[in-house]
Amino acid sequence: MQHVDIYTDGSCLKNPGPGGWGAILIYKGVEKEMSGGEQETTNNRMELTAAIMALSALKKPCEVTMTTDSKYLCDGIGKGWAESWKKKGWKRSDNSPALNPDLWDKLLELCSIHTVELVWVKGHAGHPYNERCDEMAQERAREYQND
Repeated sequence: MQHVDIYTDGSCLKNPGPGGWGAILIYKGVEKEMSGGEQETTNNRMELTAAIMALSALKKPCEVTMTTDSKYLCDGIGKGWAESWKKKGWKRSDNSPALNPDLWDKLLELCSIHTVELVWVKGHAGHPYNERCDEMAQERAREYQND
């Protein structure tokens, strides 16, 4: 299986509000940058969207190391929270509705295709790929700021 390194970040100018996401995929030393945004969204939705869009860009099953500054993303997948919410009809342990079930469902589907290891890094701490993803996400969010 081919190995791909993925770096992701999401950003929201107001939460909720205009948002953006950025991702960098690296395969055999070749880097591909991706980004997008939405008019009305949340930071967590942009974090999940970055991961979904990056994994969706892979043309065949891969081993992926995904680095993110999102604890929401890392814990949701890594600690099995999203799987648990799905099994309970998108309810959390306290029976309240899980947020973003549409995105979690798509992410779980993609994680069943690829072997994904999630790595958390502290945001805004100088990690070059995390900083670049943040920059792309903020640029895209600003495009929706005055619409």
